[in-house]
Amino acid sequence: MLTQYEEKMTKTVENLEGEYATIRAGRANPNILNKIKVEYYGVPTPMQQLANITVPEARTLMIAPWEPSLVKAIEKAILNSDLGLTPNNDGKNIILNFPELTEERRKEIVKDIKKKGENAKVAIRNIRRDANDAIKKMEKAGDISEDELKTNEDKIQKMTDKYVGLIDKAIEKKSTEILTV
Repeated sequence: MLTQYEEKMTKTVENLEGEYATIRAGRANPNILNKIKVEYYGVPTPMQQLANITVPEARTLMIAPWEPSLVKAIEKAILNSDLGLTPNNDGKNIILNFPELTEERRKEIVKDIKKKGENAKVAIRNIRRDANDAIKKMEKAGDISEDELKTNEDKIQKMTDKYVGLIDKAIEKKSTEILTV
């Protein structure tokens, strides 16, 4: 009965972790390109489907398109993104160099991380409210007893606490990663 709500909470945490994967920490991480779509024959296509992305050095990403004609389109997509990086190309490959983050920029990123974490916690609490409303309706309809209502409310609260804890850990981990020079 409560599994659908637990699935929603799991998806909320996974979504947050996916967002965190796209936040750059001063070192090259291919995941920051996950949200970038490249025009390929008129269709916005994820970059991972059009090129091989490698990390030759700690602060460098190399994008090797499978078709040489894609170099310009990939460059354009990177320039139009919110990454704030300028691509360099050697005719075949695109190279992205990641500058060292300033302390001020690191603090801004951590603020953003915490804000996204708070939004995820709000989503978890909304799921808790929906679950509690559902079991209260069941109790009113006579489908479950008052004892079962209390037991399920306790389970829902424990589930909520567990997922809020996971979100707190994710916030802490990503914040530490960003602030570590």
